[in-house]
Amino acid sequence: MARFALISLGCSKNLVDSELMADGLLAAGYEKVEPEAAEVLLINTCAFIDPAKQEAIDTILAAARAREAGESPADQKIVVTGCLSQRYAKDLVKSLPEADCFVGVDLIGEIVPIVQAVLEGRADKIYSTKVSTLLPDFSAFRFRLTPSHYAYVKIAEGCNHACAYCAIPRIRGRHRSRPQANVLREVQGLVARGVKEINLIAQDTTYYGMDRWEQKATKTSGVDSGRGESLASLLREINGIPGDFWIRVLYTHPAHWSRELIETMASCEKVVKYVDIPLQHIADHILEEQRRMTDGDDIRRLLREMRKAMPDIGLRTTFISGLPGETEEDHAELRDFIREFRFERAGVFPYSREEGTLAAKMKNQVHHATRKRRANELSMIQAGIADEIGQAAVGKTIRVLVDEPGLARGPWDAPDVDGTIHVDPQLPVGEFAEVMIADAIAYELFAEGAEEAFSQDESGCEL
Repeated sequence: MARFALISLGCSKNLVDSELMADGLLAAGYEKVEPEAAEVLLINTCAFIDPAKQEAIDTILAAARAREAGESPADQKIVVTGCLSQRYAKDLVKSLPEADCFVGVDLIGEIVPIVQAVLEGRADKIYSTKVSTLLPDFSAFRFRLTPSHYAYVKIAEGCNHACAYCAIPRIRGRHRSRPQANVLREVQGLVARGVKEINLIAQDTTYYGMDRWEQKATKTSGVDSGRGESLASLLREINGIPGDFWIRVLYTHPAHWSRELIETMASCEKVVKYVDIPLQHIADHILEEQRRMTDGDDIRRLLREMRKAMPDIGLRTTFISGLPGETEEDHAELRDFIREFRFERAGVFPYSREEGTLAAKMKNQVHHATRKRRANELSMIQAGIADEIGQAAVGKTIRVLVDEPGLARGPWDAPDVDGTIHVDPQLPVGEFAEVMIADAIAYELFAEGAEEAFSQDESGCEL
């Protein structure tokens, strides 16, 4: 069979799709190699915002240049999958002739016959559905692209929100929750294979199960016949699985948190006290224009309830600066909000005007220089808060999960997006350890035992 390589771009949700494609090809007898040796190169793309689209296009063009320069096989086939293909396939056929075909998000389960057709020269240029409805059975063993000690578990696909700045529902379709039993089978299998951290992901994890409530209500003439499965019930079930492992919840929406969910997170000992909750803004009229289904008072009340129930919680959020209609007063309110609530982890991004979204058509677009200035100001404030929070950790003992020799993550650190903790290089990779924090620089913490390693050069001489 042929040799294939896979480059996965974008978020962890995309990474799970890449794992499924890789597993399908391996099961069919294909050999996984590095891009420079592959007969077919799959590039799984993101198309969320302009920088993501540009990264995808640059990656495709770089692969084509490598092929032309003889750095990869001259007849290497380039297959572009994922969100970029789903959103722009017809345009890309003309603008990116370097790619051999484009595969949308619903066709990842058909990747084996598609790749075979590409290699045999009989493939179509586009494999895509108009509306995404696929919900694969992720519980089957798949070829994981993460280290062996942590995994992402996609509990739902799609999104029912109509956030004015976001094109994801147009790409991924409406929200579809996996059955709880199906998710549990996957988690049980991962824990049995030694996984120490389960990261639950979806476009909106807090909406998990709600689509099933809606379907049930429709079938009973509009009468709600019981809520049933939810993120809270799922967390309780996973928490009951035997073993020593963390459960981390990513991508939650502020409009769908409940008291039950807060109490569940607080009471489940395996659930790390970390909440990833993109808030995007705090000014009421901006939240309304964004169609976020919540307001500033509700957000403030929710955050206070979380901190009261879980005093040791780490709150991670993101903000979009410079949305259409944002005034200096709105910016000042967001600035004061960040200073007041002192988020343990936060990112600030200038607004990206995405075609096909409601916000792209709005009047009062903020000048790109103003967006950047405001985002930079907020980022500087958050950097100062992060440094103070890091210094407050000095002298404390933290449970960490060792990712590689000398590097670990604590409960407030999700893979690839948050900080790291420098630890004793002798600590075993993929295992938990208790470490004492000796120093900190913003999101980077340094534990006892790491200091010697960082104060000596390779010859062993102290610097």
